Amino acid sequence: MSDVSTILDGLRQSSPGQAEFYQAVEEVLEVLTPVLDAEPRYREEGVIERLLEPERQILFRVAWVDDAGRVRVNKGFRVQFNSALGPYKGGLRFHPSVNGGIIKFLGFEQIFKNALTGLPLGGAKGGADFNPKGCSRGEVMRFCQAYMTALYRHIGATVDVPAGDIGVGHREIGYLYGQYRRLSGRFEGVLTGKAIGWGGSLGRKEATGYGCVYFAENMLAERGESLAGKTCLVSGAGNVALYTMEKLVELGARPVTCSDSTGTLIHRAGLDVPLLKSIKERDRSALRGYLNTHQDAQFIPVSDYESGRSPVWQEAGDVAFPCATQNELFGPDAETLIANGVTCVSEGANMPSTREAISVFLSAGISYGPGKAANAGGVAVSQLEMQQNAAMASWPAERVDTALRAVMHDIHQRASHTAREFGVQGNLVLGANIAGFRRVADAMIEQGVY
Repeated sequence: MSDVSTILDGLRQSSPGQAEFYQAVEEVLEVLTPVLDAEPRYREEGVIERLLEPERQILFRVAWVDDAGRVRVNKGFRVQFNSALGPYKGGLRFHPSVNGGIIKFLGFEQIFKNALTGLPLGGAKGGADFNPKGCSRGEVMRFCQAYMTALYRHIGATVDVPAGDIGVGHREIGYLYGQYRRLSGRFEGVLTGKAIGWGGSLGRKEATGYGCVYFAENMLAERGESLAGKTCLVSGAGNVALYTMEKLVELGARPVTCSDSTGTLIHRAGLDVPLLKSIKERDRSALRGYLNTHQDAQFIPVSDYESGRSPVWQEAGDVAFPCATQNELFGPDAETLIANGVTCVSEGANMPSTREAISVFLSAGISYGPGKAANAGGVAVSQLEMQQNAAMASWPAERVDTALRAVMHDIHQRASHTAREFGVQGNLVLGANIAGFRRVADAMIEQGVY
């Protein structure tokens, strides 16, 4: 295998304008050097070169009609990156920021995340540059139907099982599944994140947030600590953030921040999580409405952010949970977090910390759980949903939560053990990447060149 810079130069030529993808690849390759040096067969078998090229990329037009009768057109994507371990698995993201580079970066990360769970899942990602916000239910339905009409022939219960992501919740999954069923004539577990009444799993909505907290719990336990009594900084206000906060409160911690596209909410006495869930899930409103009930809280609009930096990372706390989006936590933010007492970071979002921020965390020696490990709870429960669908069964919430907690413990153990194996105890970035890579790479070699 060529060095990292040569590989990146090649990617820039073959996949131009995909900065997020280059970032993900660079971060992974940099930490794989020890295992590539220790096991030359990975170079000899061209594993890296094969991993970097998706097995299939699907780009399609999504044409639909809005409420005014106008024809609208969006770009649709599905990148099926690697299926060495099992059917492709990864979410669908509906957001104006979606492009080919973002989908490839998310799909590439998904390979290692899914491998880390120990479950039989390949890696994929998809979505569209469509924004469900501001659209009527009818518009969302027609868009989802058009999207699935283009995608359905490329997915299946043993082929590719998409799930939700940003902009794709129960409502969107329902419309997507309905169209899949209409076109295929099959009722099968081809999408996860379904409603409980027709094939969904209890605990799926909560899984990524709960799993992120369980991962932090394992990191702290390794230091002889617990979450009880800890002040926690959370970014975001979607499913991941809401259920991160819910589980934190359940375990005796105190979340004091969250954020959405309008600004940051700070309540140092401890956030009222049931109220937040009501505002975001029921009313689909902005966080500012929280102040109507809690006048002692503070709301900082985006327009007042200093140098574009989120106030979430300016607060004093013990544990931080970036749960909003990619590249939301920068190097100066990381320095501020450490100066303000944070000793543990568990990522609920996909790659929310920049390379500079990660370097600060690792240099400081704090407990840092990268997203491919810490936020794997969502895909873990998605696979449990697939198991239930295959068995035509429905498990109680307690069974699902117990299984999730065990999966997150196992992920932490794999990453931690691998870090120790390579002489960098506590470096879960290296540990998670190498552990996930070895599982995928071994399967690829054993199955021959494909």
